[in-house]
Amino acid sequence: MLIRRPTDIAPSEITPQAQYLRRREFMALAAATPLLAGEALAALTGKPSPFSTTEALNTRQQITSYNNFYEFGTSKEDPAANAQRLKTSPWQVAVEGEALKPKVFGLEEILKLAPLEERIYRLRCVEGWSMVIPWIGIPLASLLKVVQPTGKAKFVAFETLLDPQQMPGQRTRVLDWPYKEGLRIDEALHPLTLLAVGLYGEVLPKQNGAPIRLVVPWKYGFKSIKSIVRIRLQETQPPTSWNLAAPNEYGFYSNVNPAVAHPRWSQATERRIGEFFKRKTLPFNGYGEQVAGLYRGMDLQKFF
Repeated sequence: MLIRRPTDIAPSEITPQAQYLRRREFMALAAATPLLAGEALAALTGKPSPFSTTEALNTRQQITSYNNFYEFGTSKEDPAANAQRLKTSPWQVAVEGEALKPKVFGLEEILKLAPLEERIYRLRCVEGWSMVIPWIGIPLASLLKVVQPTGKAKFVAFETLLDPQQMPGQRTRVLDWPYKEGLRIDEALHPLTLLAVGLYGEVLPKQNGAPIRLVVPWKYGFKSIKSIVRIRLQETQPPTSWNLAAPNEYGFYSNVNPAVAHPRWSQATERRIGEFFKRKTLPFNGYGEQVAGLYRGMDLQKFF
């Protein structure tokens, strides 16, 4: 038997320790049910998804070190520095309101609702930057169908964990805590809308919204709420954090729209993290073919 010495192994063949530990953590989470372990392995090895873009990925370093997560600070570097204190296990998500079968789900229960899959999505932020990220998760629709929304469920409201001890940014008044977001029910049930639990074949890093977050790829990034603990089905449009803070700057819908400028900057172009030159912003972040029909007949400058 040939035993290779460390000097025989190329650096490119060595899995970084942090990545190895993350993979072990993801597999440990998946092992909560034997049925999930194989699905998690498929996700780790790149289970194909028809929803994925073919654009080049941003690196894991870029994705995990340049973040908006005001619960851990307002600079892009703060979340990576401050989020590691967050306790993500055990974790529960309460789904309530206009539902025939409201339920409090453990994270392991959510992961069993549908096969995990990797989806490579563009994420466009309102500040003018974008990334391409290989998310791992399940459709939000898989969760909502379990609780059976009633005919009065026109909107879906989301809340992030409220815990200033773990989330030091919540000790400030930069926003009205907890962070709140919302979607129309048809947006929430759209197959592109994802509950993400991982990226790059690993459990979701804490600075990226662990242990479970929303990803709505045709909307600006702040709509993709992180560290979710409550989902409420309701008849009326829910208040959302950035709309409450600056209603003239951040609308409820927040669809990526190069024709609607932010009051303080244009949205017509964006800079992909890691690139020097800007590129044109695409309507609905390039997902118009899939989602434009949701807004047929709406004035997208008025309902921005």
